[in-house]
Amino acid sequence: MLKRNIFCMCAIALLQGMVFYAPVATLYRRAAGVSVFEISLIEAVSLALCVALEVPWGYLADRLGYRRTMVLCCGLYFISKLVFWQADSFGDFLTERILLAVVQAGLSGVDSAILYLSCKGRDSLRVFSVYNALTMAGLVAAGGVFALLPAGSYRLAALLTAGSYALALLFALGLREVRGPEPAPARGSFAAAAREALGGGVLPLLAGAALLAEVCQVATVFLNQLKYEACGMGQQAMSAAYVAASLLGLAGAFSPALARRLGRRGAAVFCALTCLGACGVLAVASSAPAAVASVLALRTSSSLLAPLTDEERNRRLHTEDRASALSVQAMVMECFAIAVNLALGALGQRSLTAAFLLGALLSAAGLGLLLLRKKA
Repeated sequence: MLKRNIFCMCAIALLQGMVFYAPVATLYRRAAGVSVFEISLIEAVSLALCVALEVPWGYLADRLGYRRTMVLCCGLYFISKLVFWQADSFGDFLTERILLAVVQAGLSGVDSAILYLSCKGRDSLRVFSVYNALTMAGLVAAGGVFALLPAGSYRLAALLTAGSYALALLFALGLREVRGPEPAPARGSFAAAAREALGGGVLPLLAGAALLAEVCQVATVFLNQLKYEACGMGQQAMSAAYVAASLLGLAGAFSPALARRLGRRGAAVFCALTCLGACGVLAVASSAPAAVASVLALRTSSSLLAPLTDEERNRRLHTEDRASALSVQAMVMECFAIAVNLALGALGQRSLTAAFLLGALLSAAGLGLLLLRKKA
């Protein structure tokens, strides 16, 4: 049963990674009349809603059961992609991101809790690495398909994405529960979970990981396309760069090997330094090869860091209300992400150089915070 859960979760990761419009996500929105700052504003609203919903969703997931939560969220995820397929205004894209915020808050902690409990805490770093790598594998497959589509096939790419998310919903239905519903929680159980979630010197880990993850997210999903465009790259070249970045996103599978060689702390420092250097190069680069190489470095570092962070967050927890505790942690991380998103979006509207320089500074701050964290 537990192996079946891991298989289904990996299939979901692969299918939900197949965002066929991702190579031109920013250009897709701009073609519908949405500005770069409006894109960052939509993202910030989405993140703020995630913050507001994290704790209620975590509490509900522990009461409702993790399987039911996954099924519900995967269903809403599918609906959000249908909305994106038909979106043609700021309001439509905002609606899509609101739905996405509900989904992300619901999945936050639940997916990793299912994986962690399904493997019973054994070999969990490898499981998290494979799970994250399969999301990247989905991106690779989607990018390859997009490269074969006629130029400007934005709507078709969005429709294909909705189809992939429909299949992910079917796999969610195949999950088995790893924790039974609890309609009558013990008094103070959530408060105890929240205290554990933020105790033990975990805050520097959460803040540092959030800064680095959001810098990589904004730089590799939104700002990179503007940089490519400024360097004179066309749709086919952008698609090829996207596929290459997605392939390097599979590097997350090598997180255990990197941790064995450098130690968990050393591996995190390596990822942060890579992020810092790549942002610095993007700030001054004017050639397409340099820009692409830097984006590839960012994608690699973020893919290596994500499993390390997920595994450490779970390893530090010993509460039965795991989803609640992870949601509290995610809420803290999203607060940092909102600020980073708005700052980079506002600067990116005026100057890509300034935006990437800020990304380098934030990466340095993330590195410092990771060095401050206490060992688990």
